[in-house]
Amino acid sequence: MILRRVRLVLLVVTLVVLENTVFRHLRVFDAIPSLCLIATIAIAYEEGPQSGAIFGFASGLAIDMLLSGTPVGLSALSFALTGYTLGVLQGGLVREVRGISPLLALVGGLLGGTIFLVVGGIAGVDGFFTLTRVRIVIVAAVYDAIVAGAVFKFTRWANHDPDRARGW
Repeated sequence: MILRRVRLVLLVVTLVVLENTVFRHLRVFDAIPSLCLIATIAIAYEEGPQSGAIFGFASGLAIDMLLSGTPVGLSALSFALTGYTLGVLQGGLVREVRGISPLLALVGGLLGGTIFLVVGGIAGVDGFFTLTRVRIVIVAAVYDAIVAGAVFKFTRWANHDPDRARGW
């Protein structure tokens, strides 16, 4: 249990660093993938709504601490709501469908990005209700779908608890 939590913390740190270093230089139409949001979607898909919301809040808060210009907690709120929503919806999904990770990442990216823009706009952040921001959310969601396979595998490894698998 403790090892699993350590791996999840290291997962968040790794994804935040990758997102803010490597992917900042790999922009497509000003959009970068939201690696922590994809990991949140993976946790929600595997564990359900409560775990998705908790992991989403924690990873979103880590992102918020590094971003300037947005209110602290905005990513945490949008990731938590996305994790919870997709965690609720995962109950109706077939578990063994190959290639579901890109579809989940696309839907989650659109949902999380929309929540981010709407709440940020309501909070009074300038420039959140523009067509440019909407385009960035759409492109970022497609980018999320492209990198989802790797992030889902990495997240699955970090979330694996051998004690739970044995029924302990």
